Amino acid sequence: MSKEKKKKKGNKQPHVKRLHNYYQRTGFYMFIWESLKKAFWPIVIAVVGLLLFNKYVYNIGDGLQAMTETFSRTGVLITFFISETILGLIPPEIFIGWSKKTADPILNLTLLATLSYFGGLTAYFIGRASLKIDAVRNYLEVKMAKNLKNTSKWGGFLILVGALLPLPFAISCLTAGMIKYPFKNVVFFGLFRFLRFALYAWAIFSALN
Repeated sequence: MSKEKKKKKGNKQPHVKRLHNYYQRTGFYMFIWESLKKAFWPIVIAVVGLLLFNKYVYNIGDGLQAMTETFSRTGVLITFFISETILGLIPPEIFIGWSKKTADPILNLTLLATLSYFGGLTAYFIGRASLKIDAVRNYLEVKMAKNLKNTSKWGGFLILVGALLPLPFAISCLTAGMIKYPFKNVVFFGLFRFLRFALYAWAIFSALN
């Protein structure tokens, strides 16, 4: 290894170490761990509940098939985009399951992931705009004080968590907008939303076969 390469490597290591120490000191790792623990059991309960419901109550696949026959693709996609923009009101997994039952599952899945991504970016600008309304700003600062504080400290990693984990992505982006976190960073870290949809689609598509 040349001296120049060694020097570059040496410069990176202290930076990584400082970053690690910062996240350790501010409680970022503990926050992620607590978030994972909180998300684990609800996910397990939801999955088991869906399996039992599918087996003993009503076939989910039939319901999703009926959904494709009842509602137009445009209507479903518009509903999904609104949901992904306004705090993720409807679980995206329902729409992922819907895409499996359509004639073009990969195309529709791609559209869903794209709409989810841009829904988060739209939520970011809603967060920015909300700061101009005193009543809304005061309400959000009280109700979301913890999220605001954490996003201020950890920035992109919190966006990453929102993009990958079963937590409303829109909330992370909305909060980022409220603290005026750099938009270019939200655009970059939000791209992991596509990875989440790919992983969840693999699991859901396999279950619905």
